[in-house]
Amino acid sequence: MNMDDQQQQQYEYDQQLYQQEQYEQAQLWQQQQALQQQLQQFPQEDMLGQDQSVLSHDHLKPGHKATLLSYTQTLELYRQNAKKTNDPELQFEFAAFMIDAGKQLEDPQTRAELFDEALKLLRKLATNGHAESQYYLAECFASGFAKGKPDFDKAFPLWVQASKHGHPDAAYRTGRCYDEGLGTRKDNARAVQFYRKAASANHPGAMWRLGVVTLYGELGLSASPRDGVKWLKRAAQAATPEFPFALYELAQLHERGIENIVFVDPEYSVSLYSQAAELGHAASAFRLGECWEYGKLGCKQDPRLSIHYYTLAAQQEHPEACFALAAWYLVGAVGILPQSDDEAYIWARRAADKDLAKALYAMGYFTEVGIGPRKDMEEAIEWYKKASAAGDTRATQRLKGVPVDAKDKRDEKCTIM
Repeated sequence: MNMDDQQQQQYEYDQQLYQQEQYEQAQLWQQQQALQQQLQQFPQEDMLGQDQSVLSHDHLKPGHKATLLSYTQTLELYRQNAKKTNDPELQFEFAAFMIDAGKQLEDPQTRAELFDEALKLLRKLATNGHAESQYYLAECFASGFAKGKPDFDKAFPLWVQASKHGHPDAAYRTGRCYDEGLGTRKDNARAVQFYRKAASANHPGAMWRLGVVTLYGELGLSASPRDGVKWLKRAAQAATPEFPFALYELAQLHERGIENIVFVDPEYSVSLYSQAAELGHAASAFRLGECWEYGKLGCKQDPRLSIHYYTLAAQQEHPEACFALAAWYLVGAVGILPQSDDEAYIWARRAADKDLAKALYAMGYFTEVGIGPRKDMEEAIEWYKKASAAGDTRATQRLKGVPVDAKDKRDEKCTIM
C-alpha cells in the first residue's frame, strides 16, 4: 500500500469519526430540546412552586397519574443528559434542579437521596473550578441547607474560590465575611478589597456597602462623604429587590443634606423611598407611611396611602409599621379601613413580639381594658413589666398605680398609641 492509499484511508477514517461525533452531538441536542419542551409543559406550581409540593397527594386524584409519571421521566431524562455531556453548565443546572425539586418533596427519604445526589455533583463541579457551582454550594452551606444551620466555615473558602474566577456575587459575599468575621477572622482591608472587586463589576450590594463605609469612615477608611455619595448613587441606579439599601440611604441624606455635597430635597427623598418600597424595602415603606399619615416631606395627608405603605412594611414584620397599622385599626378610616379592635390587637401583638417598647405598653393597656380577645389584669401587668424593662416610662408609672390617661390616637398628647 503506497503513501497515498494510507493517507486516503486515514482521511476516510477521520471523516467517519467526525460524522459519528456530529451525529452523537445532534442526538444530545435533540434530547435537550425535547427535555426543555417537556419542562415547559408542566405548570410552575406542579414542579417548583413555593406553596405546592411536586409530589403532593393531589397526584393520587384521577387525572394526575400521567403528570407524576411525566415528571419522573423528565427527571430521569435530565439525569441521563447530564451524565452524557461534559458540559459543566448543564450538569450544574441539573444539580440546581434537583435541589429545587427536592425542597418540594414530601417523602423525606426521596428528598434526602435527591439532595445527596445534587451535592455530590456540585462538589465535583466545584472541585473542577466551576465558579457558579462553587458559589451555589457556598450559598447552600451559608443558608443551613446542608446541616440545618449556617456553616460559614465551609461557605467562605468556596466564595473565595468563585471570586477568583470573576464571580461578582461571590466577591461581595467574601467581603461580607471579612467585614463581619463569618467563617474567617475580621479583616477590614480584605473586606474593602473584595467589596471593590465586586463593585468594579457593578454589584449593587458591594457599591452600597462601599458607599456607607466611605461616607462614615468605617473599615479603616477615612471618611469621604463626596466619594461615599458617588458609590451610593451608583448602587441606587443598580438597585434590586435584594439590594435596595442605597435608595434608602440616599433618601435619608436628602432629608437632612450634607453641606456642598447633598442638597436637602424632600420631594426627591419621597421618590427614592418610593423606588425602594417598590423593591420591597420595609423601612422605606414605613417612612412613606409616616409621610402620608402626618404630612411630612411635602406629602399631603392621605390615609389611604399611609395605610397602604404601612401594610407593605408590616407584612415584612417591620415592628414600627405593625404598630402604626394597629393604631389605624384602632380608630379606622372612613371608606378605607373599618375600625377593628381585633385587628388592632393582632398587629400590636406582632409589634410587641419584636420587643417594641410602646407596643408592649399598648398590649398591657389593651389587656387591661379588654381591647381584643380578653380582659385580664394579671396578664396586663406582665405586659407592663416587659414594657417597663424595655424602657417605657408610662409602663413604669402604671405599675406604680398611676391610672392610664387614654386619648384619641390622633391626639398629639395621646398616651397609648
